[in-house]
Amino acid sequence: MRKVGVSFLSSKNIKKDLERISNSKADYIHVDVADGKFVKEKHLPFKSLERYSNLYQKRLDVHLMVQKPKAFIDSYATLNVEYITVHVELKEDLLELIDQIKQYGIKAGLSVNPKTDIELIYPYLDEVSQVLVMCVEPGRGGQVHIDMSDKVKALKEEIGSRNVIIAVDGGINNENVSLYDDADLIISGSYVLGSDDLNSRIGELR
Repeated sequence: MRKVGVSFLSSKNIKKDLERISNSKADYIHVDVADGKFVKEKHLPFKSLERYSNLYQKRLDVHLMVQKPKAFIDSYATLNVEYITVHVELKEDLLELIDQIKQYGIKAGLSVNPKTDIELIYPYLDEVSQVLVMCVEPGRGGQVHIDMSDKVKALKEEIGSRNVIIAVDGGINNENVSLYDDADLIISGSYVLGSDDLNSRIGELR
């Protein structure tokens, strides 16, 4: 059964929503981090996650939408993190960043934007544990979904027998989730958090 991560990027009450996600059947709390440089928006939830760490038990899946990830990696590695993902579009040395993540015993991931050629990911597939395919331009919640199913299928074929999961994120709901039968992890934010019944929405995405 595929897994579901819930993002609180659009949350108006982080403390409350961290508790809601933690008490739900979600597999991960998906943490979007935006520096206002790599993407226009700014979302820096580290202090909230640190302050409310006693309110959530689930592992964190951290997506760094930042221009210079090194300091962010060092910070987030102190939390209960399973994955830290950086963007393939970065100008920095990706292998160095991947190695920095792995030195903490954390699984490294690479994310790819909708307009970026998926083949840029291929040289790194032996080094990462997750590829995050964005189905919206990163940085802002509640956007209209862009169909990335062809990109996901091509990636699945290229991964082959490697131990790499495919995650998809961006505007995913019960109407378009069927496009991603090849994905291992579905990330959703407002579709899940906007409901009074998180577990029902999570079940639809599985």
